[in-house]
Amino acid sequence: MEKLRAAITGINAWVPEYRLTNQELSKMVDTSDEWIMQRVGIKERRILKGEGLGTSDLGEPAVRGLLEKTNTSPGEIDLLICATITPDMAFPATANVICDKVGIKNALSFDIGAACSGFLFALQTGAQYIESGRYKKVIIVGADKMSSIVDYTDRTTCPLFGDAAGAVLLEPTTEDVGIIDHILRTDGSGRKYLHLKAGGSAKPSSHETIDAREHYVYQEGQSVFKFAVSNMADVSAEIMEKNNLKPEDIAWLVPHQANLRIIDATGRRMGLSPEKVMINIQNYGNTTAATIPLCIWEYENRLKKGDVLILAAFGGGFTWGSIYLKWAYDPK
Repeated sequence: MEKLRAAITGINAWVPEYRLTNQELSKMVDTSDEWIMQRVGIKERRILKGEGLGTSDLGEPAVRGLLEKTNTSPGEIDLLICATITPDMAFPATANVICDKVGIKNALSFDIGAACSGFLFALQTGAQYIESGRYKKVIIVGADKMSSIVDYTDRTTCPLFGDAAGAVLLEPTTEDVGIIDHILRTDGSGRKYLHLKAGGSAKPSSHETIDAREHYVYQEGQSVFKFAVSNMADVSAEIMEKNNLKPEDIAWLVPHQANLRIIDATGRRMGLSPEKVMINIQNYGNTTAATIPLCIWEYENRLKKGDVLILAAFGGGFTWGSIYLKWAYDPK
């Protein structure tokens, strides 16, 4: 029997209409366009506005558009995995809610929480179901409403994050395309540098935690930056070495969009020219689990069947990893 691989056969993304620019942000907190651009390279970010709207309201249009784009009916989907750290609620899973909203019935669905590496973790998990031969059509969603956990009085974190969702369809193939290899890692000791202080079982919500503003992203920026630069670059170089890939073999690096300096360092470590690195951080900021599918979606028309892509991410947890895949279709 020929070896089955999981191939991305379609991609779609969705971002809210509202743009929060650096100029507008500078009226809310002590910052400036120059300060933000120098440190992270972000011009604006999209924000989901509206009462009662959550991450599923980002994921729903991304998935609905993916189904239409790939001529797939909701009833054909076997599994949907949503990577998110901003679920609509503690339970049920946001994946369950997205399925309900788009009409996916009787499918397995669950969430994965691996912060900015979540899409990679979910993508590889979905690929295993395809490779086993058990499932034929799997949707992987990366979606986060980061504006719901950002403190807009904290100048060190509020310029960084935006809201978005991206989704891909995975299907089996016996061709020389699809997901070929992965390296995924975690280090829980990194939690002290990047976390949400309250709202979990260790420190449930209370008047005290709300008054202390402990329901927002807490980050020790310099520590996270150092870990991210070394680990994201190292794991990308490692997957190249493991698979005997040279810089000229790679069509694109698809890095998590957190910081332009981290992206540049990863590309240099891999020996890639800047033209081979997908970047859209300036328009969306860090959308956490959504950055990688959002990037691929924007570059989709520049991809060719057989193109070698290296996907790389680093996130809270700490979590990090890389995936080596060959693109499965030509531009439509």
